Amino acid sequence: MARDIIDDRLLGALHVRALNRRGFAHDTAAEHTAFQAGTLDGLMDGRFDGDATIGEILRHGDLGIGTVQHLGGELVIVDGEAVVVDGDGNVSAVPPETRTPFAVVCRFSPLSSACIAGPAPLASVRAELDALAPHASVLAVRIEGEFTDLRLRSVHAQQPPYPRLADVTRYQTEWTIARSTGVIVGFRFPDGTAGLEVPGYHLHYLADDRRAGGHVLDATLVDGTAFVDGGDELHVELPVGVELGTPGVADRAAIRQVEGG
Repeated sequence: MARDIIDDRLLGALHVRALNRRGFAHDTAAEHTAFQAGTLDGLMDGRFDGDATIGEILRHGDLGIGTVQHLGGELVIVDGEAVVVDGDGNVSAVPPETRTPFAVVCRFSPLSSACIAGPAPLASVRAELDALAPHASVLAVRIEGEFTDLRLRSVHAQQPPYPRLADVTRYQTEWTIARSTGVIVGFRFPDGTAGLEVPGYHLHYLADDRRAGGHVLDATLVDGTAFVDGGDELHVELPVGVELGTPGVADRAAIRQVEGG
């Protein structure tokens, strides 16, 4: 696979391997490894097509988040099922041939878990997650339970010529769900990956009845259980024209703007 490896470097304790699509397709899935298609920088620059498919992504993991081609909503992958929440809040299954410009997944194998008795605001839940696997470079999370005051968002699909992501999120759709039972999934990445990934926590929600979901801006956990998986390996598929760049060299304020943090 050596000719398929575009870049191979160490970012602190995190090993990042960048591959072309062929190399990514033949990359052997491993526990405690995160797999990613595209980069946050590419998404912020308006590269909303991608070349990896959701079917290829699902061969590398059963838990994940991201978006779909044309920036057509918020992608949520739970138990190997991929759904997208569109700009109107509608949840639908994603056909495997759908492409993604940005997604990150893992084959979720929890290292530890904790019952959380609420009400616990999102900041408190994040602190509980940090304590479960403090030394992992990449932390994958799954929080099952009952939530209140869920503040979610999504965006409408775009058409070429694509705008920059910051221009799209100025008109994002936000909504609040008073109470819902479901699951929050996502990842925590170190600050040194900013631009390659979203530094800190990036979380998406999916209701148990599959009737609601989206990118999590805020939430309160009434009662639930948190599970975490962690590792120091990130394998990234780079579409043609997208480069790994220099992770960590990114405008954090711009990232907070598009992520709503």
